[in-house]
Amino acid sequence: MKFGIIFAIEEELESFKKLIKIDKEYNIFDLTFYECSINKNLCVLVQCGVGKVNAARTAQILIDNMKVDYIFNVGVAGGIDKSLKVGDIVIGERLVQHDFDVTPFNYQKGQIPNVGTFIDSDEYLIKLAEKCLRKAKTGVIASGDIFVTEEWMSKKINKKFNALCCEMEGASIAHVCYLCHIPFLVIRSISDVPNNDNVVTYEEFVEDSSKIIAKGMFDIINNINI
Repeated sequence: MKFGIIFAIEEELESFKKLIKIDKEYNIFDLTFYECSINKNLCVLVQCGVGKVNAARTAQILIDNMKVDYIFNVGVAGGIDKSLKVGDIVIGERLVQHDFDVTPFNYQKGQIPNVGTFIDSDEYLIKLAEKCLRKAKTGVIASGDIFVTEEWMSKKINKKFNALCCEMEGASIAHVCYLCHIPFLVIRSISDVPNNDNVVTYEEFVEDSSKIIAKGMFDIINNINI
């Protein structure tokens, strides 16, 4: 089996690279891909860049060019549920684009025509992640092209979608995987929590959170049996 692992930022990718040996490196469409083996599983690592378009096009490249069988998206996120604290891990059982809005055409906020509001992650990958990440919380992860810094916005997204955390890539990767029939899973480590100063919190904890999620992702791949 071949697994694609998408990271949004450099800190996330570099934390994972420290845990493995790179066998091959190459570039496609100005993206750098790294191949490695973990317990006889071939993995392709790539940093997509921030935002939904960057993430979606990277997922499609992995599917079309590398012929991956599964896709993981791992990294950091802002916690928007009161139960979370910095360093916690969230397993994305369902993904939603909180900024997708075609409500004038009688759709609900976040609802994508012919797709739905929520996109479900692969059940086997969820259960494996829960086994490997015993203290993780499982629930909804919300994505949008905005870095959420205001507490009122965090509360709004949390209430509307019952989301645990918010980031800028996962749901667009889920969208591509859904359309291409590729099983996927999104996992996030919490780097900041709701307050008006969470940009500072993010900068302070992003490196530590990246290390936590990298170790969790390595354990999942190492224990996968498909």
